[in-house]
This record gives sequence, structure tokens and C-alpha cells, in this order.
Amino acid sequence: MSAPAPGIGSRLKGLFSQQYAWGIVALLLLLAVDVIKDPSYLAITVNPTTGNLSGNLIDILRQSAPVLMIAVGMTLVVATRGIDLSVGSVMAVSGAVSMQFLSTAPNTAGSAFAALGMGLGLALVLGLVNGVLVAWVGLQPFITTLVMMLAGRGIARVITGGQNTAATNDAFRWIANGTVLGFPVVFVIAAVLVAAVAVLVRRTALGTMIEALGINPKASRLIGIRPGGLLLSVYALSALLAGLGGVFATASVMTVEVSRTGLNSELDAILAVVVGGTSLAGGKFSLTGSVVGALLITTLDKTIVFLSIPSAATPAFKAIVIVAVCLLQSERVRGWLRGRRAGRAPAQRPTPPSPAPSHSSPVAGPGGEPATSGSAGGAGTAGTDNDQKAVNA
Repeated sequence: MSAPAPGIGSRLKGLFSQQYAWGIVALLLLLAVDVIKDPSYLAITVNPTTGNLSGNLIDILRQSAPVLMIAVGMTLVVATRGIDLSVGSVMAVSGAVSMQFLSTAPNTAGSAFAALGMGLGLALVLGLVNGVLVAWVGLQPFITTLVMMLAGRGIARVITGGQNTAATNDAFRWIANGTVLGFPVVFVIAAVLVAAVAVLVRRTALGTMIEALGINPKASRLIGIRPGGLLLSVYALSALLAGLGGVFATASVMTVEVSRTGLNSELDAILAVVVGGTSLAGGKFSLTGSVVGALLITTLDKTIVFLSIPSAATPAFKAIVIVAVCLLQSERVRGWLRGRRAGRAPAQRPTPPSPAPSHSSPVAGPGGEPATSGSAGGAGTAGTDNDQKAVNA
């Protein structure tokens, strides 16, 4: 006979054993707050002329694409015990070289592809520099990417001459503002790339090697894992995805602001990774959790604007929500809460012990009757008298 299917309670328990489940709860709570203020917040309409979908949920999907890209790359870097603080600057560099090229190029699809290739190519070069410095030179990832974060903004300023650069190209603009089957093409591209990365790291040995390197670098070398090429690959992929995020960010407005494009994006990516359940100490990682974290960060930003929270209080509000989610993910905090609930439960009255049998009570005989001289007790007394007679004889 086949085993019975697990009940709803077991399934919920299994779901909430995943750390990113609390990110999903926080995401639903934010949407509930928005719905309370505006019951039509989740409504999705169809434009009868273009057939495109519109609504707040569609806007969240569109705005989450850049965060999604850099969060996936950051997840793989963090899994190797590293960090990439340069993703925001790489976004600015990629957007700067694309806009600078398109500002003088003809408005054609070929120009759009050329600008996209230049932006992603320069981002890949910066990622390879990070990987070489970490893997072969031996610099700390924090120091390496911090230097690249500062240098990247400088490179972007050199490319644009320190000015905000705008351009016009319909094909390039379509990358961020176009639709596929009614959905934002930018989110479709991001979803396809996330799925491709997930297949790459979960259907091959690459994901296992990344986790092994993050858990114990020395042991991973002993089993034949070469950290140099692996570190180079994850930092290059992180920069490449950040460059694509920069293209998404600049193509939506067809303008690059060197001082603002990608600003604080590295912090959003790290928050998305942490909310998704990936430990900053390296080792096991969750791409699904990072996707949930990216959607949570984007929804949180949109909710802050929707609730008209003052800009001065925005960082504090965002920090409160993120800290609350991280506390709910903590096993120690959840254990403490369970202990508090158990302490409030009414204590059961202990059952009194049964009284011990008295020595003076008669011993039951074979038929359940009190023992007499003919019973076991009496036999014992008769035996003693016979022994005494034998001694006297």
C-alpha cells in the first residue's frame, strides 16, 4: 500500500521550514496594507488598444527586474563567502556606455544591439577584474569590490564627461518598456535568465561546488575543486547581471545619471539575498529565496511611496520591515517565542502517587482469600516448627 499523502498541517510546516517563507508572508502583508488603503490596488486592466496589462502588480514586476538581476548574481557570490559591493557602480558604467553610444548613433535596432553589447561587455570586464583580484591576487572580496565601487563611478563619469546623457532609440527603449503577451518584457527577460541560472547551478555540479567552496575552502581543494576558476566565474556573472540591470534602469527613461543610476542597489541586493535565506557566512544558497527577496524589496519601495511616507522616514520604515522579517527567520527567536507560548499554557495538576501496600495487610491466597496456616503464609510457619523439632531431637 502506498503511504498516505501528507496533510495540510505537514505541508505548511514544511513550507515554513524554508526561511524565504517569511519573506512571502511579509510580501502578502504589504499587499494587504495597500489593499486596505485602496481596495482596487491589485486590479489588473487590459488596454483595449494595445492589449497590454496595466496595474500596480505589473508595475512591481517591471521595477523588480533590475533588483532581481543583481540579487541572483549576489547570491552566488555570497555563497562562496564573498560579497560584491560594486554592482551599483557596474550598473552606472553599463548604462553610461550605452547611452553615450546611442546619443550619437542612428535610431535603429542595430544601434540598440551594439549599445547592449558594449554595456554588457564592459560590465563583464569589470567583473573579471574583481574575480582576478579575489581569486589569484588574494585580496579580500570586501576590499576588492569596495575599490571597484569607487572606481566604477569614476569610469562612468569619464565616459559621459561628468554629464547626464540622454539618447533616443525605440528598440533600446522597448527592452525596458515593451511587453510580451501583455507582460513587461524586462521582467520576462529577467525570469528567463533566473531560470537559466537555476538550471545551471542545480542541474549540474556547479551549484554543489559553489556550496562546498563556501562551507569549507580547504576541504573543497582537497576533493579537487579549483577555487580560482570558480571565483572568477561567479564574480564575472554577478557583474554581467548587474550590467543588464543597468541597461534595464537606463532604458526605461533613456537617460543615465552617473551619480544616481544604481545608487544603493548593492544594499537592496544584499537585503534580498538575506531575506531569501542565504547566509552571509557562505555555503548553501537559495535562488528562489532571492527572487522572493527582490519582489519584497520592490513591493516595499512601492508601498512606501503609496502610503505617502516622508522621504526622511523612508530608510527607517524600510529597516523596520527588513529587521522584522530577519527576526522571524531566526531559529533562536522562533524558539524563544515557542518557549513563551509554552510557558503561558496552564500547568496540569500532577497525579498523586498510589499508596504503598501495608505490611499488616493479609496476603491473598490461591483463591484470592486471606492466607491462613494452610496457605503460603501458614506453610512458612509450619516449616519453622518442624525445623525446631528436628534440632531438639
